[in-house]
Amino acid sequence: MKRRSTFLSDFKAFVGKGNVVDLAIAVVIGGAFGKVVDAVVSLVMTSLLAPALKAANVSAISAWPAGAVLVALINFIVIAFVVFLIVRGIEAMKRGERPISAAPDPQAQLAAAATRLAEALERRQL
Repeated sequence: MKRRSTFLSDFKAFVGKGNVVDLAIAVVIGGAFGKVVDAVVSLVMTSLLAPALKAANVSAISAWPAGAVLVALINFIVIAFVVFLIVRGIEAMKRGERPISAAPDPQAQLAAAATRLAEALERRQL
């Protein structure tokens, strides 16, 4: 007789799949990463762009006819640049963590080369 699946057992099987757990972890980490990016972007916007816009006598870009698009574009460029810097920093740290492989032993290389040479000479009967 075939066992009837229950709602709870189906839900348990669904949640137990690796993809669901991986996706949940990605969403949580993405949310935390988003907060870091927002904080850095707001720091950049307030410390760099705000004085530059004030010096250019631009009081409110959003009041321009295409101002909302321009603001969104500036935000996108700043966010993309901040994410680029963060990812580049993480990759640099990963490169620094890689174990340095030991240099090959020159004597062992020489012995292996001599063995290969001797075998090659034997094959040619020299």
